[in-house]
Amino acid sequence: MGWIGRRAGFVFRALAASAILLAMFSAGGALAKSKAKLAGAIAPSATTGRLYFLDTHGRQVMSANPDGSDLKMLAQAGGSPDGIAVDVASGHVYWTNMTTFRENAEGDEGPGGWAARFGPGSLERADLDGSNVTTVVPSGGTFRPKQMTIDLRDAKLYWSDREGMRVMRSNLDGSDVETLVETGQRVEGQRGDPKDYCVGIALDLTRNEMYWTQRGDRSNDGSIQRVSVNIPKGEDPAHRTDIQVLFDGLPEPVDLALDPKTRTMYWTSDGGAGPAADTVSRAPMDPPAGYDPAHRKDQQILVSGLREGIGISLDANHGRMFFTDLGGNVYSANLDGSNEKILLSDMGGLTGIVYVDGAPVGESASAPTRQVK
Repeated sequence: MGWIGRRAGFVFRALAASAILLAMFSAGGALAKSKAKLAGAIAPSATTGRLYFLDTHGRQVMSANPDGSDLKMLAQAGGSPDGIAVDVASGHVYWTNMTTFRENAEGDEGPGGWAARFGPGSLERADLDGSNVTTVVPSGGTFRPKQMTIDLRDAKLYWSDREGMRVMRSNLDGSDVETLVETGQRVEGQRGDPKDYCVGIALDLTRNEMYWTQRGDRSNDGSIQRVSVNIPKGEDPAHRTDIQVLFDGLPEPVDLALDPKTRTMYWTSDGGAGPAADTVSRAPMDPPAGYDPAHRKDQQILVSGLREGIGISLDANHGRMFFTDLGGNVYSANLDGSNEKILLSDMGGLTGIVYVDGAPVGESASAPTRQVK
């Protein structure tokens, strides 16, 4: 099965999984049973903050303590959830849906079936307790939104649109949708070039720059690039002169996280070939003078052996990171890759993750939140 077919298979299996989970969460709000397992809880002092992450198999928005305890299902997603961001002050969690499901549409696995069964994606929002699910950017406002991040300074959402081959942003309420970078032209019914697929996204607001990944195919032709958050005067998203390619020839880079204080970027890989495939890596955000993006020597592989790594988020204050894979695992590790732990396993197919420091404001023991045991 090709890579699109394989990922489409995840979504088809989600339909059955969702029905089971919804039944489990019904019956008067009874506590749900789950295969989720705690594995290697970290020290009690490290439970500060909260994790929010997405299960694309069960189409769920999940939440847990940073040691994997107090696992909750917050909300059902409306499609295939992939990227996630949180605004604690306003009490909102945002996520992308790569697709919307078309009821009664015919089609099977593979690119043709995917196009028949699943329409363009959307962005959604809920309160931190999972209530008040709202569509922010409707289907058609973006095509295949993947990873996302939030700019609380200027009240903006940023996301990468994979098969749309662009990087986008909007206001927090979904208004004023903009295309900032366009890497290719989408043609209806055609796959496009995977080298142009925009996937990960991260912001360095200290320098007003955004970073994104272009995934590539199984032939290690992915890249990491950066550009100003604003289009230069007289230019357009498809013809920007300020784009800088930081890495080229990578094995399927997915999500990005930045530590501007140490000028370090971290990213996940979900496939490809060679030692850097299915890993977490890091490198300086600022490349050496005269560098060749296809032959940089300063990439450090921190964690190997992921089952298609997807989401990553940093807790720089406590010197740790959190990441997920499609194998259903939530991991933690120190920022140098040491002390790696599997916090949760057998969780379906996990995509985006975000760590929020401090108390989980707005996430209380309210009715829409289901404890998972």
